[in-house]
Amino acid sequence: MDLSIVVPFYNEVENLPALHAALVRALQRLPHRWEILYVDDGSTDGSGQHLRACVKEPQVRILTLRRNFGQSAALAAGFDFAQGRVIVTLDADLQNDPEDIPALLARLEEGYDVVSGWRQRRQDPYFSRVLPSHLANALIGWVTGVRLHDYGCTLKAYRAEVVKEVPLFGEFHRFLPALCAWIGARITEVPVRHHPRRAGRSKYGWERIVKVLLDLLSVKYLLGFAHRPMYWFGGWGTFIGGVGFLILLYLTGVKLLLGQDIGHRPLLLLGVLLFLTGLQLLSVGFLAEAILRAQRMGTPWRPYFVREVWQSQAEP
Repeated sequence: MDLSIVVPFYNEVENLPALHAALVRALQRLPHRWEILYVDDGSTDGSGQHLRACVKEPQVRILTLRRNFGQSAALAAGFDFAQGRVIVTLDADLQNDPEDIPALLARLEEGYDVVSGWRQRRQDPYFSRVLPSHLANALIGWVTGVRLHDYGCTLKAYRAEVVKEVPLFGEFHRFLPALCAWIGARITEVPVRHHPRRAGRSKYGWERIVKVLLDLLSVKYLLGFAHRPMYWFGGWGTFIGGVGFLILLYLTGVKLLLGQDIGHRPLLLLGVLLFLTGLQLLSVGFLAEAILRAQRMGTPWRPYFVREVWQSQAEP
C-alpha cells in the first residue's frame, strides 16, 4: 500500500457523504495504491452507520472506537491501523480540500518527512477560531523551536515510519510536527485551501486553550527531558536545595561563631523550605527514572480502544 488517508470524525453525519465522494474522486486520479481509514471517535448521531451506507470501495475501512477518546487518540488509532508508506490526515468537516493532497505528496517526494498544510485564508470566525489559533501557533513555535504558520491544520502528510514512532495522547496531535522534528524528521509546509463549514458545529474554541497550554508544557518536557528526567528534576533540585543548604550553613555560622539567636529569623524558614524542596525534586527525579525504565520494559500503552473494524465487501 502506497497511501493511507486517515479521517477522524465525531458527529459529522451531514458532512461525511460529500467528504467521501470528494476523497474518492481525488484519490482515483493518483497513480498510487490507496486506502481510506475513517475513525469514528464515539459518534452519537449515527455518523458511522450513515457512512457505511455510502461506502462502495473495498479500500475503505471504518474503525469504531468504544467511546469518545479525543482527536489525538483517534489519530493514533488511524496511524496504528494504516498500511500505507505515506499517511495523510484531514478533518471530516469538509473544510480541508482533498484536492490539495497531491501538493502535499509532491513535497514529500522532495525528501521531506512531514508536510503540514497552511490555511492562508481561513474561513472561520476570527475571534473564536482564528485569533486563538494565531496565538497558539506563535506560542508553540517559540516553545518547541519548530516554527509553522498553522499547527492546527489537520491536513498533513507524514512518512509512516516517522509518525508511527511518535506518542499521541492528550491534545498532542496539534504538536505532531514538533514531535516528529524531535526524532529527526524534516518538516515543511505548503499553502492549502480552506472552506467554510457547511454543516454541523465546531468542537473547538477558546476553552481549548487551557488544554493546549498544559499539553505544551508536557511537550516541552518531552522534547527536552523525556529520556533523562533526572537532568531536569535533579538540576532544579540541586540548585534549590543548594541555595537552602548555603542559607542554613550561614545561619549555623551565625549561631556557633557569633552566638546570635537564629530561631526567630524568617531566613531560617526559607533555608529549610528550599533545602526540603530540593530533596523532593531529587526524589521525583529518581522516581521518574525508575518509571521510565519500567515503561520501556513493559507493554506499550494505547490511548484508545477499538470496538469494531468494518470494511466494505463491494467489488472494486
